[in-house]
Amino acid sequence: MRRIAQFFKVSKDQFVKSVLDDFPSYSEADVNDMYEQLKLPARATKGSAGYDFFAPFAFSLPAGQTIKIPTGIRVKMDEDWVLKIYPRSGLGFKYRLQMNNTVGIIDSDYYYSDNEGHIFIKMTNCSNEGKTVEVPAGSGFAQGIFLEYGITVDDDAQGLRNGGFGSTTK
Repeated sequence: MRRIAQFFKVSKDQFVKSVLDDFPSYSEADVNDMYEQLKLPARATKGSAGYDFFAPFAFSLPAGQTIKIPTGIRVKMDEDWVLKIYPRSGLGFKYRLQMNNTVGIIDSDYYYSDNEGHIFIKMTNCSNEGKTVEVPAGSGFAQGIFLEYGITVDDDAQGLRNGGFGSTTK
């Protein structure tokens, strides 16, 4: 196995801002406590391809509802690699939990964005049975897989990223 990346926490200030933007019911003290409890993504077994992303706080997601989770995590990786984010297999199977953009794509240059490369995960519970997903704080809810990629022989991209979610087309 090649070692091509490393996970880090974003700064406490970045995490607090991100959580309070979408979850104003939390106090700043609550979010500071969450930050201290953040776990870096990890593989569960030696043979696991995916790095589990852990919920920074507990959440319930009723059928048909969407949530955007600020993970508090960023990743520094070699330039010719990408991190793809998927729901954890069990949650997808039991609840039809799906990524809103089908597959999250974290490019290597996202690490250097103004938001510190903060990885957000937006998911929808597409359960046909009306099931509510209950995710306890600290439990795995998504997984990331690193993949190497190539470019065309005539590629001359020179743009620089600053942000995510469509920032390269602005």
